[in-house]
Amino acid sequence: MSDELASPDMSLALDAPQNIPLVSEWLLGTSALLMQHQGATDTAELIADVTSLEVRLWNTQFDEEGYRVALVVEPRLYPRYDEAALKSIGSAMRLVLEPAGKDVDEIHVRPEIPRLAAGWREQVKTANGPKPSNQARKVRLEPRHPVEDQLHFTNQCELELYQVLKKRQAALPDNETIGIMPLGGMRVRRRVLEPDFLITYRGRVAVIELDGPHHRDRASADHSRDRQLRHAGVAFVERLNVEEVNTLHEVEKFVDDFLAQLKR
Repeated sequence: MSDELASPDMSLALDAPQNIPLVSEWLLGTSALLMQHQGATDTAELIADVTSLEVRLWNTQFDEEGYRVALVVEPRLYPRYDEAALKSIGSAMRLVLEPAGKDVDEIHVRPEIPRLAAGWREQVKTANGPKPSNQARKVRLEPRHPVEDQLHFTNQCELELYQVLKKRQAALPDNETIGIMPLGGMRVRRRVLEPDFLITYRGRVAVIELDGPHHRDRASADHSRDRQLRHAGVAFVERLNVEEVNTLHEVEKFVDDFLAQLKR
């Protein structure tokens, strides 16, 4: 079975009902890959960090369709999308759309609106309370996420992996302990990353990423993130595909193999 994403019907408008489910990931992905192949890695990474986009037909003249494009990004990333960034992203998208007689007339950015929970006041006060932390900045604003040892997790899979890591930590002597940092913000070149788990052990640092179904569509962005982590001193990045793990034993085996590799 091919992993190739379905493409919009370019004989129709991009905001036609049958194109709407396809156009966001297709236009983001093709634009990012085109920039990566041309060596414009900064623009490619900006595009890869866009959560989604919205397109709306704006005008039609001289047999060319002009669109308004809205990029939707995480609130913490919003400041990165300044006028220069939008100009470079818009140029990339125009190159992709030009063969089909389509153009980007306007491009702008807006932050993704967080989901509202009943206890939003407590969430805000906790996140901005007397104990500042860069841990799980985005997750803290989402309702009903798992918490253990005052650490926040995106989902139950992350929590279960943390619990296995904690068991392995408890079995080690104090002078050989491992450090476990879930969802810690890390500034690298021109961007901030948030690895699922940063693990320290015997003077070495490595990262564990949990991959779900959405990672199949963002393989290029994942490779770019892994490369930047290695450039920042991370020894290696291991990925655990949650779709292929069915038992606790499999998670424990993954952790044991990971720690064995880390202490070499």
